[in-house]
Amino acid sequence: MEFNEKKQSIIAIAEKLFSVNGFDGTSVRDIANEAGVNVAMISYYFGSKEKLMEAVFEQKTNVMRLKVENLIQNSELSSLQKIYSLIDDYVNKFMNQQQFQKIMLLEQLVDKNGVVPQLIYELKKRNIVSIEKLIHKGQSNGEFITEIDIPLMMNTMVGTVSHMIISKRFYKDVNNLEHLSESEFKEYIINKLSNHLKKLFKVILTNEA
Repeated sequence: MEFNEKKQSIIAIAEKLFSVNGFDGTSVRDIANEAGVNVAMISYYFGSKEKLMEAVFEQKTNVMRLKVENLIQNSELSSLQKIYSLIDDYVNKFMNQQQFQKIMLLEQLVDKNGVVPQLIYELKKRNIVSIEKLIHKGQSNGEFITEIDIPLMMNTMVGTVSHMIISKRFYKDVNNLEHLSESEFKEYIINKLSNHLKKLFKVILTNEA
């Protein structure tokens, strides 16, 4: 799907409202009013609220899928270095797309049937298939151990970063980081999370501390 400037604007507004009110709590009229367009324009561009949510997902996930595919083809990095690169990208993506991650959290917490849970399920399946290729390559060349629960490993990463998004105020308080601005804290915590997850994944993948 190609996104022109107007579509990009509508998608950005929809993402913001979905992250605050949830999918069911946001109407097409809410999005139209916030974006300064009429409902007919959203219908013309996207067809429905469900298709608009699909556009939000497509825009946010295409870059990561391409990154994983490029890592798979990269012959200059070791398998562990590829995983480290993936961790850096995931942490950066999550911390710089916090509204989108809140949508993911909200819709999964509700745990119901519908278009958004299905989109999330399909996204997870695609991600696991790509990451399995990276892991299996590392196993075949002897870098990684044979017994690895890949979904649990990914849950560890996603859960760690997601929880930081929703509890950053608490983290700043207990670590005496209240003096940091929002941008300073983001830079600090991206580095902190990346290093923390790399240590965990090295143990999970190689049994080496």
